[in-house]
Amino acid sequence: MGNGSKEGGEQAFLYEPLERFGEGLTTSRPWNLSALTGVERLNGRAAMLGFVAALIGEQLTGQGVIGQLALMLRWLLG
Repeated sequence: MGNGSKEGGEQAFLYEPLERFGEGLTTSRPWNLSALTGVERLNGRAAMLGFVAALIGEQLTGQGVIGQLALMLRWLLG
């Protein structure tokens, strides 16, 4: 049963090696750099859309972000 194989041809699950507490946040080796890059790109695009939506809402209502939230709550609660 060497190299992570099981009887019957099944592949055994191999765990990642243990690390010290907090080591994953301080080492220079990211676990999946391509996935992190995609997630950060998506977060940035969502933030840009939210900012533009806030600017458009401010132009339409004449209220800042807090004022827009208050208007929305008044509209929802009737």
